Amino acid sequence: MPSRAADEHVQISVVVPVYNEQEIIGETYLRLSNVMESAHYTYELLFVNDGSRDRTGSHLHEICVNDQHVKVINFSRNFGHQIAITAGMEHAVGDAVVVIDGDLQDPPELIPVMVEKWQQGYQVVYAKRLQRQGETLFKKWTAAIFYRVLRRLTDVEIPVDTGDFRLIDRKVCDALTIMEEKHRFIRGMVSWSGFRQTAVEYVRDSRQAGETKYSMKKMLTLSLDAITSFSHVPIKLAGYLGVVSFFAGLVYLVMVIVLDHTLSSVDFLTFIAFILGGWILACMGVLGEYVGRIYDEVKDRPLYLVASREGFVTTEVNHD
Repeated sequence: MPSRAADEHVQISVVVPVYNEQEIIGETYLRLSNVMESAHYTYELLFVNDGSRDRTGSHLHEICVNDQHVKVINFSRNFGHQIAITAGMEHAVGDAVVVIDGDLQDPPELIPVMVEKWQQGYQVVYAKRLQRQGETLFKKWTAAIFYRVLRRLTDVEIPVDTGDFRLIDRKVCDALTIMEEKHRFIRGMVSWSGFRQTAVEYVRDSRQAGETKYSMKKMLTLSLDAITSFSHVPIKLAGYLGVVSFFAGLVYLVMVIVLDHTLSSVDFLTFIAFILGGWILACMGVLGEYVGRIYDEVKDRPLYLVASREGFVTTEVNHD
């Protein structure tokens, strides 16, 4: 495997999506800056303010004014975590791009380890969680199930127990930015792209301030994006269940005729209607998810709109 010579002048872009993180954004900046300065990298810290409604934007403005390494993208509204990561990658200019959340649950101190792996020739270095501190048993349990179910449903080898905390090579970043899908699942897209990948293990810290921005609704939406973007199994399964349900109804009908079951014809027909009707509605729901996503793709709206940018040489209003 070819390796890159260790070079303190390689440029590293650190993409940090943030949303309502006023309590911790200053500490996040300090820890990232300390890590990057200590490693003697040429670097940029690219904060993507995903429509925050608190003072996150003003804090980032003050940081940007006082540090030439910092760049800020302010969205016109909240477009979502995966879109914020996408915007950061589109604006990043580094030889390698690190994606890390702004809540400090993922340690910035792991970045030099990732860079070392990258210099050894790996093009994707993802962080694998050994433990998830400060999270409820329910969240840990559902996350573990999600990753393992997704792995079985898709043909893409998506590593379990990983998030978006990772380093990607410039070539990988360029490949991701030309993918135009609207419902994005970045870690799945990275796995789909291939390239040489490896893991570094760590213990995920508990959140130091504020509260999680991933509500149950957002977690379910991300799960749907992941499954529908990388698997046709749900739509196939819906069809199979419909066929099974239909034949189950026929078998039951034959049993009633042969055994002279005491159920009245009205009760029986009602039972069959509920069974078949339920499966038909379930199949329509699955079809609706895929059709709705096709509709979103056909509309071809921009992924996000930029209200302002700070720390950049040029300015643009939006990006597809």
